[in-house]
Amino acid sequence: MATTDPKYYKKFGKRVSELRRAAGLTQEQLAEKADISYDTITSIEHGQQFATLGNLHRLAKALNVQPMELLRNQ
Repeated sequence: MATTDPKYYKKFGKRVSELRRAAGLTQEQLAEKADISYDTITSIEHGQQFATLGNLHRLAKALNVQPMELLRNQ
């Protein structure tokens, strides 16, 4: 069963933020590059929402990492 524990949302959001900053991207640039709304990127990074499977793959591609790299340290 999937978890909805907020601590996982926060850890995931922190990881996305770390990788985005390491790539030298703003939230706006990541949103455009991943074809995800800015509001969704912000919500993910603040731990308010988790990425859908499709968004997980778009984020990984935009950040030039494997999808599992986004889930590391969960």
